[in-house]
Amino acid sequence: MNIDFKGQVVLVTGATRGIGRRLAEDFGRLGAELILTATKKEELDALRKEEAFRGVKITNLGVNFLDRDSLGSFLRALGQLDRIDVCINNAGINRINYLDETREEDWDDILAVNLKAPFMIMRTVSARMKRRGYGRIVNIASVFGIVSREKRSVYSASKFGLRGLTVSVSNELARHNILVNTVSPGFVRTDLTARILSEQEIAELTEQIPARRFATPDEISRVVLFLASSWNTYVTGQNIVVDGGFVNV
Repeated sequence: MNIDFKGQVVLVTGATRGIGRRLAEDFGRLGAELILTATKKEELDALRKEEAFRGVKITNLGVNFLDRDSLGSFLRALGQLDRIDVCINNAGINRINYLDETREEDWDDILAVNLKAPFMIMRTVSARMKRRGYGRIVNIASVFGIVSREKRSVYSASKFGLRGLTVSVSNELARHNILVNTVSPGFVRTDLTARILSEQEIAELTEQIPARRFATPDEISRVVLFLASSWNTYVTGQNIVVDGGFVNV
């Protein structure tokens, strides 16, 4: 099975690190024209110059999903594009705290990035996909949208919500040959993981994973690539869990 994205335009949000960075590399390597976002546009500009992206056509769009004006400008820019074949809603934030120590600001910010932004983006890109009668959307959720633990209340709310949003949108768009799915990674070795978890916590969590290790970004990317490709002709409204068995124990 050879997957390629030649002639396709692929949007990846949160593309400068972790899973998003790997997705951008893989889509570019497989022939896609890329639209990449990050909060800091200078990081996108630096990424464009790297060897992994040499020869890849890239449009960099800086956007701060916590800023209403920035989000509005970004959506208007998307609305002016002729086509978007694939949309990967990957950008996300997390703040860990107990319920009684969680600020209202944390609730607003996490839902703005993790839930509202994907909704607004899907609403915009699906209009272009409908005109072409083709589209693939993959929303990156989390195992904490399936299970949860203490200090993850707001993050879990956002990811449970993203799964529900995906199912509803998939029902609306399937008739237009637009397939919408969620991928829920387990624990992945990324910059975000390193910031949130100590080495001791990582070691303890590793013992709870049947595979006895964290995932690598490319293991998540492989699943996303299939769902986003023309090889996927009938999978929609699903949540694919890539977690080494974590949610089963």
